[in-house]
Amino acid sequence: MADKKAVLIAITPQDVRHDEARQIATILDGGATFVHLRHPGATYSDMKRIIEDIPQRYHSRLRLHGHFELLNEFNLGGIHLNSRCPQAPLLYHGSVSRTCHSVEEVNEAAQYVDFVTLSPICNSISKPGYEGAFTHEQLSSLPLGKVVALGGITPGHISELKQYPFIGYAVLGYLWEAQTTDELTQRLDKLTSAL
Repeated sequence: MADKKAVLIAITPQDVRHDEARQIATILDGGATFVHLRHPGATYSDMKRIIEDIPQRYHSRLRLHGHFELLNEFNLGGIHLNSRCPQAPLLYHGSVSRTCHSVEEVNEAAQYVDFVTLSPICNSISKPGYEGAFTHEQLSSLPLGKVVALGGITPGHISELKQYPFIGYAVLGYLWEAQTTDELTQRLDKLTSAL
């Protein structure tokens, strides 16, 4: 990666958290490029409430992993395709990213999305037993300008991963393990310093 600052994406945990909107605002204030609203089991109303509770100035930095119809109500930063929601809505022309779990998926998806997340790069923090699955050769051959590393990402891993053509890093477990806002801010500081 050249002189351009790496992208930092925070992905929300599986379940909606108490005071999540405030935590998301803290994450975006702390230097994250985007927050991906993942919550596979959340209802449309749950997701709408979270977005409404996040200050509007941050909406363009939010990406949806589901309930894409919320794009009709909010000016959001894009959508993220995955196994639950594999296609963009008809007539949608905004930013699109996609989950990938193999180099083959990356090479296919890189042709039609803005970027992909590839996982697991390191041993997952949020999913015990979900271990890093890629060789040095595979990571070295990734397409330039398209891939965000996901899975077990910590500040220490970022320094190791800079040798590969990642445009950024996506974090879930490392951030959401924080027990307080102060701890969340400290973890963000460590991540942004490592970029």
